[in-house]
Amino acid sequence: MEHFLFAFSLLLLLLLSTLHFPSSAFSPNISYFLNCGSSSTITLLDSPSRPFVPDDTFLTSSSTSLPLTSSSSSSSSSSIYDTARAFTTSASYNFKVTTQATYIVRLHFSPFPTQSPRNLSDARFNVSISDMLLLADFSAASTVVKEFLLRANADPLTLTFATSTLAFVNAIEVFTAPPTLIDTATLTNVPASGTGNPVSQLPQQGLETLYRVNVGGPLVTPENDTLWRTWAPDDDNFLSGSLSFVNRTDTVKYGVDNPGRTREIAPESVYNTARTMAVTQDLIDSNPDFRFNLTWSFRVPPRETLFVRMHFCNFLFSDATLYFDVYVGQYSAYPDLQPGGMTDMTPAAAFYMDFAVVSDDSKLINVSLGRSRKSQPSNANALLNGLEIMKLGLTPQFNSKDENNHIPIKIVVPSVVGGVVLIVMSIAIFFFVSRRRRQRSKRAAKPKPSPPSSWSPYRRYAGNSAFSQSTKSSDRNTGSTSPRVNLHLLISLEEVLYATHDFSEKLIIGSGGFGKVYKGVLKDGREVAIKRGMRGSRQGYPEFQREIEILSKIRHRHLVSLIGYCEDRSEMILVYEYMEKGPLKNYLYGSPDLPCLSWKQRLEICIGAARGLHYLHTGYSHNIIHRDIKSTNILLGEGYLAKVADFGLSRVGPSIGETHVSTAVKGTFGYLDPEYFKVLKLTDKSDVYSFGVMLLEVLCARPVIDQELAGEQLNLTEWALICYRKGQLEKIIDPRLVGKINANSLRKFGETAEKCLADYGIDRPSIGDVLWNLEYALQLQETQLKREAFEDSGAVETQLPVNAVRRLPSNVALDVDDDDDDVDEDDVEEVETESVTRTTDELQSSVTTSTTSSTAVFSQLINNDGR
Repeated sequence: MEHFLFAFSLLLLLLLSTLHFPSSAFSPNISYFLNCGSSSTITLLDSPSRPFVPDDTFLTSSSTSLPLTSSSSSSSSSSIYDTARAFTTSASYNFKVTTQATYIVRLHFSPFPTQSPRNLSDARFNVSISDMLLLADFSAASTVVKEFLLRANADPLTLTFATSTLAFVNAIEVFTAPPTLIDTATLTNVPASGTGNPVSQLPQQGLETLYRVNVGGPLVTPENDTLWRTWAPDDDNFLSGSLSFVNRTDTVKYGVDNPGRTREIAPESVYNTARTMAVTQDLIDSNPDFRFNLTWSFRVPPRETLFVRMHFCNFLFSDATLYFDVYVGQYSAYPDLQPGGMTDMTPAAAFYMDFAVVSDDSKLINVSLGRSRKSQPSNANALLNGLEIMKLGLTPQFNSKDENNHIPIKIVVPSVVGGVVLIVMSIAIFFFVSRRRRQRSKRAAKPKPSPPSSWSPYRRYAGNSAFSQSTKSSDRNTGSTSPRVNLHLLISLEEVLYATHDFSEKLIIGSGGFGKVYKGVLKDGREVAIKRGMRGSRQGYPEFQREIEILSKIRHRHLVSLIGYCEDRSEMILVYEYMEKGPLKNYLYGSPDLPCLSWKQRLEICIGAARGLHYLHTGYSHNIIHRDIKSTNILLGEGYLAKVADFGLSRVGPSIGETHVSTAVKGTFGYLDPEYFKVLKLTDKSDVYSFGVMLLEVLCARPVIDQELAGEQLNLTEWALICYRKGQLEKIIDPRLVGKINANSLRKFGETAEKCLADYGIDRPSIGDVLWNLEYALQLQETQLKREAFEDSGAVETQLPVNAVRRLPSNVALDVDDDDDDVDEDDVEEVETESVTRTTDELQSSVTTSTTSSTAVFSQLINNDGR
């Protein structure tokens, strides 16, 4: 019996040894870890460990190189960055491999000071491996690791560094990848109709890793990944932070419903954290059909096929009832995804999904999760644990000549055809441009039409943007020195460094979520404000690009002008016109050395800001929602001219037929529209609410949220509304203005702010109505008319007949002649939207004997010189 039990136990042990356990550590069949430029081996104590050996024996005999050692202590945590191998001509490494196997190749670059006169930061070179070009015209200003996944088609695998000046590398990794790491069978083309030809044979095409993100979790280092990968936190790419939760579990199940789902796909530290929507019971009760989205945004090369892998592990919700939609780029990638359906309804089971999509010219790609039509209100949510983005398809590397020293026919034919096509296109473009110039010259020679006889506060060109032909013509004809925001926006880093004295701390004039702001002087003498994005800032590349897109297309007297931008060396720099008096906030509180603004000045500043906002909402082909109106984003120039600034959070408004934009909440606490915050519905009325908060800030000269005050007074909006409804608004105004505000003007101002702060957007006025009421409040301050603030401008019959002046609706449509090519630059500078008033034919006779004419009453509305 004992012999039987022993034999049975041995047989069972043998059977178990043949089974695959996901927990077993991965060990590559072939692996090379090179410590370049070093004569000693360094072992990194990862799991498993990696011994980085000297690289000289792997160099080909024809390679000429120089080993380098850092002349100072390395700032990097890894000692493999203390040495490097440098090349001044082409050089190669050979690795003996098994053909048709898939390999992971990592190249480590970290420039450091050396005794050599050459700076490694200035190195520029190409890197190729066998027949694939990995890096073209590459340089490294700081530590960077480049990772590739490719199929070995020949033995040996030859890694070549090509340069005519200088190339270098600190460390090299080449090792076999797990066979299930990339599987074409699991790939979904986005959109469903395909990205051109269906993507297949992924390893053969080659992939370059662009991003590897641990969603909702901390940095994952190579020590905690069986493939020695680094997973970065998602903070810099996540766009919906204010409405998300981060969750964690200690239990992750691998291999459920698919044995290929192992730790090599992603480690536990990725799957055991997730981001989800912050759905509350109040939100469910108030709007069961609420929509949401979780969005991540990444900067990517344009017009490239991208491989996107999303990692999921549902340890939070019921597998049977959780559904959500997956979006990649601008496309629906997987509607009604049910995590439980992917894992046989097993809780906390890890799985992933792969997508292929072609990037567009925006250089951005968004990955989003949204509510599914199948989800129930009680379980409407989504989650994501990890995200990887790779560029698919490495560039083939051809030899210039074949064995007979003839150029290959497969290169000759496309080159000849391409050359012919290029010549034909060049000729066609030349004739087209010549014809356009002749047409423009003819139009420019035409006399300008005389202005309309009837006055209107809207210029005929008010809708024109900086891209309009009229502005271009004006720039050419007048020789204006004003910034032409639609031309030559790109500014070199050299120019920026010159303007800021190499970003001198003495020139800093402000800072914010995006970065520091410097005062500078360009080489042509223009004073500018230069905003430099900082790594790790709360705002990132999406906000940077959005501001360029918006400000390059619009121009208005009350909007800050964009002079240019710079993206050199991964910088994010915006250059604006300089507003010498700075933010409005500084003149309200916090800067006692600045002069106190009079009530008239404050009204004029609010009117200017309202005009700029009104242009955003109505004056462009698509209405633009600012999303961050506050006193720090209203800048003051000469004569306290107010301009709206900071468009990093702006969004294009809803399309025709739609009432709102569904998007994650962004803005500044205290100014946020409560309706937008609750149901994620963004409209131009959200800006109106923020503007109403700013009006109270102007009136009371105190922060919106003041932690030093207790109870109802802590929140300015709540406190001011309480006082207004009690008829005690004068008790909370800026003490410096006591006795200096006309009671009717104050009453009209308070009424306007109160309407802006209605709980629901439908109850708030448009910004055009707000503008009109502010101008009326200014008139009440400047004139001695005895009227109640609630009365409209034509309602006091003892001074003006009712039909003498009437107000047009805020959505009135005005004709704009887009064919006028001869608008003067001076006119363009004066583009602004004002309150619309009209006088009737009876006005002249009805007010001839009146002591106060409509022109006098509304001089501030009609006269541009007044502001």
